[in-house]
Amino acid sequence: FAFAVWDRQLKELCIVRDRIGVKPLYYFIDDQKILFASEVRSLLCSGIIPKHISKSGLLEFFSYQSLSYPLTIIEGIQQLGAGSYIEVKNGKTEKKQYWSLVSEEYDVNRYENIDIVKSNVRDLLIQSVKRRLVSDVPVGAFLSGGIDSSIVVGLMAEECQVKPNTFNISFSEKEYDESSYADIVARKFNTQHTRIRLSSSVMLDELDNALSSMDTPSGDGINTYVVSKAIKNAGIKVALSGVGGDELFAGYPVFKQFSALHKRSLLWNNSLLIRRMMAAFIQPGEFSSKKFRLKQILRLPTASIENVYPILRQLIAPRVLRSLLDVPNKTTALQNELRRYSKALHRLPELSQVTAAELMGYTQHTLLKDTDQMSMAVALEVREPFFDTDLVKYVLGIPDEFKRPRYPKSLLVEAVKPLLPDEIVFRKKQGFVFPWDLWMRKELRSFCENHISRLGKREFINSNALNQYWKSFLNNDRYSPRWMDMWLFIALEYWLEKNSIS
Repeated sequence: FAFAVWDRQLKELCIVRDRIGVKPLYYFIDDQKILFASEVRSLLCSGIIPKHISKSGLLEFFSYQSLSYPLTIIEGIQQLGAGSYIEVKNGKTEKKQYWSLVSEEYDVNRYENIDIVKSNVRDLLIQSVKRRLVSDVPVGAFLSGGIDSSIVVGLMAEECQVKPNTFNISFSEKEYDESSYADIVARKFNTQHTRIRLSSSVMLDELDNALSSMDTPSGDGINTYVVSKAIKNAGIKVALSGVGGDELFAGYPVFKQFSALHKRSLLWNNSLLIRRMMAAFIQPGEFSSKKFRLKQILRLPTASIENVYPILRQLIAPRVLRSLLDVPNKTTALQNELRRYSKALHRLPELSQVTAAELMGYTQHTLLKDTDQMSMAVALEVREPFFDTDLVKYVLGIPDEFKRPRYPKSLLVEAVKPLLPDEIVFRKKQGFVFPWDLWMRKELRSFCENHISRLGKREFINSNALNQYWKSFLNNDRYSPRWMDMWLFIALEYWLEKNSIS
């Protein structure tokens, strides 16, 4: 939620955002006024705020494809943090935090053995799905065919009095297509299933609509727009999503990467000089962010979550970024946020430290933000059962010995057993991605080049370096940027043009 309450008698204003950060809330404050809205574009339309690009916002966007609070891409406009509120009274403005992911006290007795943990996880999941099925209209569901969305659909089928409506995106490019797995789940739970075939030509037709729906620049989200629109066109106004399962149950590679470093933390913390010598011998290619990230990790003083996570989640390395555009040489807002809570983070189990970092970083500022703005653009309400506060609080306290996956998200799968068929549990993890890598070099090449050319004329961009960056991507050599790194520049220019940012 995001809401404001005006007390007419006391002349006090209170602006509040939900605990996890599912709904956005932006504001602008000066000596005379406060403006607030659910969209940056609404604040810009007031005509009161100068349309000046934030250099700190640019650094955050190109590092993580989204912006951590309090930053936005416009100087002076800030976002309110999750679990926070602003109180305005007697001409004074005060920002307070009423809840934090890492401020909870965990009762160890709730985690006595694995059977109790599994039972509690299942009960909390069922409770969460039930809460999100409360609606005056039929509720549908995104169904990728992965573990998380399949569990949501399975629990819906158990709790619904009617067949759930499920929706899946399929592609002609087989390496990206998951529709066969979604079909297995749909048959098992007897859903009213719709497969939406998406070709590059359809994507081209929808691209302008999807990009125009971005309230803030994003390197992701277009896939959410397309499937949301298809669901809305089928007459569904509310849909459940499986987003959040990877974050809570260690489904991303970042969990393994952090664990590998954390296991060697004693050795790591006492080998800084040797590691710096090793880093000096690494010679990255011109645009090889991967090797630059490795150099950064080797130079870290400790392998703590606040040091490691921002680098593991980094898209474009600082050295590469500064060659492409004018950004400040400083720590990012995400780094500052993790350092602020470092002591509280260290009290959590190892895997839960990553979960908390994910919820404070990529999940909140990319996944949840994009889900909200792209679904609301087509008037679809998306609800996320895995982000139920009771469930999140419980899972953060689960010991690593119970949560560490023996196979993909084993604790989650066994908590709901025998809900899922083996074909879904033991399939290769794919993720809901579009064939951007192929499309940007072919059908979307002209679109991309036009926006890169226009972005190159802006004063904060090194146009020669950006053109070389694009050519390297087209050549697809071993040191080329990834499609997602390249897409950030295109999405930014589209947003700047659309909102008349000179």
